[in-house]
Amino acid sequence: MTSDDALGMARDINRRDFVQGSLVGIGVGIGALAAGPLFAADMPPAPPSSYPPAKTGMRGAHPGSFENAHALRDGVLKEDAAADTGEVYDLVIVGAGLSGLSAAHFYRKSVGPDAKILILDNHDDFGGHAKRNEFRVDGKLLAINGGTLNIESPQRYNQWARSVLDDIGIDLGRYEAANNGNRELYRSLGLGRGYFFDKESWGKRDTLVAQPPAQGRGRRGGMTPATIDKTPLSPKAKADLARLLAPDQPDYMAGLSVAEKKERLARMSFKSFLLDVVKVDPQVYWFYKDMGTGSFCVGGDATPALYGWVQGYPGFSGLGLGPIPDGLFADLPGGQHGRQREGGKAVHFPDGNATIARMLVARLVPGATSARTQEEMGIAMFDYGALDVAANPTRIRLSSIVTNVRHDGDPATAQTVILTYMRDGKPMQVRGKAAILANWNMMIPYMMPELPATQREALAYGVKGPLIYTSIAIRNWRAFQKLGVASIDTPTMFHQTVALTEAASVGGLDHAKNPDEPIALHLTKFMTKPGLPRRDQHRVGRAELLALSFEDFERETRKQLTRILGPAGFDPARDIAAITVNRWPHGYAYTYNSLYDPVEWVYTETPTRPCVIARQPFGLVSIANSDAAASPHTDAAMLEAHRAVAEVIERQTYPFTGRGGAVPSGHHS
Repeated sequence: MTSDDALGMARDINRRDFVQGSLVGIGVGIGALAAGPLFAADMPPAPPSSYPPAKTGMRGAHPGSFENAHALRDGVLKEDAAADTGEVYDLVIVGAGLSGLSAAHFYRKSVGPDAKILILDNHDDFGGHAKRNEFRVDGKLLAINGGTLNIESPQRYNQWARSVLDDIGIDLGRYEAANNGNRELYRSLGLGRGYFFDKESWGKRDTLVAQPPAQGRGRRGGMTPATIDKTPLSPKAKADLARLLAPDQPDYMAGLSVAEKKERLARMSFKSFLLDVVKVDPQVYWFYKDMGTGSFCVGGDATPALYGWVQGYPGFSGLGLGPIPDGLFADLPGGQHGRQREGGKAVHFPDGNATIARMLVARLVPGATSARTQEEMGIAMFDYGALDVAANPTRIRLSSIVTNVRHDGDPATAQTVILTYMRDGKPMQVRGKAAILANWNMMIPYMMPELPATQREALAYGVKGPLIYTSIAIRNWRAFQKLGVASIDTPTMFHQTVALTEAASVGGLDHAKNPDEPIALHLTKFMTKPGLPRRDQHRVGRAELLALSFEDFERETRKQLTRILGPAGFDPARDIAAITVNRWPHGYAYTYNSLYDPVEWVYTETPTRPCVIARQPFGLVSIANSDAAASPHTDAAMLEAHRAVAEVIERQTYPFTGRGGAVPSGHHS
C-alpha cells in the first residue's frame, strides 16, 4: 500500500487546500514549484486565482453550483421576498451552455445586435459542459477540455449548427491543415494503445500489455495474436478473442432474415451478443465492458448490440446485415448516431468545444476579450467582469441559478415572464418578454410548476448520465514513452481510461512535441452500475459520484497512475503538477435505447417521444437544450436552440394566445 506521503498527498500543492478552486492559506502555488522560470516570455500573464478556466480541484458541478437546485428538488429552498432588479429584457435565457449561447446568437441575428438579452447560469464559467481547464507548468500553458470533447462528424451537422460555426468564424479546414504535423506525433514516437490488467481482477500482479501503434485501429481490442499472447487471459479466452477479431466471421445468427437479425440485435445487449451468440469466454468481455459509455454512460450490458454493429465493433461481419442505411442512428436527432462511419471524423480543439463557447461569447459580448479568431482563442483570456455590464445589449450573469419561472398573469395573455434566481444566497428577480430554458429538462418541472402535468412528466423522463473527466498536468511524459503507450484502457480500475491529450495546437497554444515537456492527461470515469436498467444506473451512479470528495479522487488518481506508470519511473509526488476533476452528475443527455424504450423512439421522430412532448412551448416560454433532442451532441443542442428562437420570433411577430404555435419550416416538430 503506497502511503499518502509517497503519493504526494501532503505536498504544498495539495488540492484539499483549495476552496472552490481558489487557494487559501500560505501554501505555494503550483507553478512556483517549477525549477525553471514560471512563465515563458511569449505566454499571457498569469490569471488571478479566481479565473474560472485556471481553477483546479473540483470543477464541473463545482461547490456552489447545485446546492440550491437540490434544495428546490427537496422542497426546502427559501426564496421569499425576492428582490426585483427592475430589469426587463427582450429575451432571458436560462443556461450559458452551447444551446443557450447559440440561442442568444440566433436571436441577435434575427432581431438585431441591440436586442436586450440576459443569460443566467448556475456555474461560475460559461460553456455548460463545454468547459476549459488551464494549467501553467514549468513555463508552459496547457489547456484541455473539461467537458465536451469534439466537434463530431461536422460533415453531418444540421444546417443551423453549421451556420453557427460559420458565423463565429470556426474554420475546421484551416485548423486541421495547421495540425497536420501533430496527427502522427505519438505514432512517430512508437506510442500505441495499452491494456492494464489489474491484479485484483486478473491474479497475482498488475500487467500492462502495449500494442504497437500500427495495431488496434479498430474498436476495442484490435490486437494481433502476438499481442494477445502477452495478456493474462486463459488459453480459451485467448483463442476466443483471436476468433472474434479474425477478418472472416461466421454468421452467428444463421437462419434468420436480415430484418429478424436487426430486430434481435436491437433488443439484445452487446454483452449478451458476445457471450450468448458469439459465445466467447467471459474474460473476453473485459475488453468491451465499457462499450457504449462514450454515448450512453452505460456499458455493454445496457447498450444494444445493434449499436455495436453501427460503431464497427467485431463479430458482425458475417451476419450479412448490409450497409448501414441513412437515417439509421446517423441522421436522427437523439438517435444512437453512427457518427464514426462514412468519413464522420471528429475534430478536436485542445480545449474541446470550449473553443466554440469562447468564440460565441466573444461575439455576444465583444468587450469580454480582444480575441476574435480561433487561433487567438488558444491563449486568450476573458474579462469575466465584463460579461454582465449594463451597457452590454447581451449580458451573461454567472453563479445565478434560476429556481422559478412563471408568467406575470395568465400564460395565454401575459406580457412578461418573471424569473427568480439565487445569487450569493439571495433571491433576485428579472423579467423577460420571452424566455428560453436552455438548462436541463429534469430541472424544469421544479422551476416551472405551472407547466401542464403531461409536459412535466415528459421533462422528467430522460435521466442524464453521470461521468467524470479528470485532467492531470504532469511535468513530463517519459514514462509513457518508456512503456510505449499513448492511451491505456483500465476497465476495472477507478478511472476506465488514462491517455495523453490528443496532439493538437491552435495559435500560441502548442502541444508538447517531446516527452521532456509538460503535458496534460485525460482520464475518464463513467459511473456504471451493471445489472440495473439504464436510467437506474444513472440515478445510483450519480448518488455515488456526489458522495466522492475531491480527496477521494486525488488519492485514487495518484494510486492508479503510480501502478500503471511507476515501473517506468513515474513519481506522483514529483511529476504531478495539478489535478482538476470535472464532475458531471448530470452529464450526457438521455438518448433513447431500444433495450428499454420503444424501438420507434430510436429510429423516428415520433410525436410520442418524451423529448418532443417536453419541448413544446408554453405561453412566452420555449425550451432549448440537448435534452430536447434526446442527444448529447453539440449540433443537436444548436438545432434545438434555433427551433426555440424561431418559436420566440413567431410569437413576438405574430402574437397568439394559448400554448404552442406554428413551427417554421426547416425544423423538426
